[in-house]
Amino acid sequence: MKHIFTTTLLLLLISSATKAQYSYAGKIEFGYMHFAYHPIRVDPGPGWKGYYLNNNGIYINSINGLSNPNKKLFAGLGLGYMNFEGINGISVFADFEYLPLKTRITPILNFKIGYDHIWNQYDGGTGTKLAEFGLGLNYKLSKEFSLYLKSGVLFTQQSALLPITVGLRF
Repeated sequence: MKHIFTTTLLLLLISSATKAQYSYAGKIEFGYMHFAYHPIRVDPGPGWKGYYLNNNGIYINSINGLSNPNKKLFAGLGLGYMNFEGINGISVFADFEYLPLKTRITPILNFKIGYDHIWNQYDGGTGTKLAEFGLGLNYKLSKEFSLYLKSGVLFTQQSALLPITVGLRF
């Protein structure tokens, strides 16, 4: 019994010390999605209404998460609003980001994975998985704030899009 108490106490102390090293971080992103192509080809059959997306879009994301002490790693959960030329949608995703350098200007490696729902021509709209891979540049404004610009490829709704994102990290 004494060993269980000691082990539990030790684990709680280690986990609280580790947790204290990570701090809250948030991001707000604004972007443009340029429609690129349909990686999935569909043979039209009876009642086929077309692909889910065929146009460009804009989006706004709010992401909340944790950053390590040197602010090189970020992991968070995001919620976004999308608009594809009048067609509304929402997205929910996990966001992972890595800044390889600690300089004022540094590259960004970004990965998002999640789900989106777009109210298009189908009854109730369509919902699918999303995956985004991005690269860009981060400019540190101060110790707490950074501005970044990134682009990459976004796969969702049977389509590939090229997102261009401007964001603020705090």
